[in-house]
Amino acid sequence: MKKILLTVAALAVMTVMGVHAQAPAQKPTQKPAGVPAYRGIIERVQPNGQKLNTYLHGDERKHWMTTEDGWQINETPALWYRYAKLNRKGEVVTSNRRAHNADKRSKCEKKWLEKHGIKKN
Repeated sequence: MKKILLTVAALAVMTVMGVHAQAPAQKPTQKPAGVPAYRGIIERVQPNGQKLNTYLHGDERKHWMTTEDGWQINETPALWYRYAKLNRKGEVVTSNRRAHNADKRSKCEKKWLEKHGIKKN
């Protein structure tokens, strides 16, 4: 009986040692690298048919959109592209001003951008 118990104990120890020897080494967890945004110009069409040239910046975690000349814009649920501005708390919010390409902006719109717009480049 003693021989059987010693044999079973020896087999158990060898099994445990074999399992630990085959366990793969764990790598430290790392966040996957961010995928950069598309670098070319993207032509967007506003609901009224006007075209707007935009750039995407950032990656899948942090990203934003700008006009060709660098003014930050946001897309509304109604698919309008509007300029971004800072609110009183310093947060980036969507304004009521529709975005236009630089050659289509009015004098009033240019003044508004200089005062309220967010230039990103």
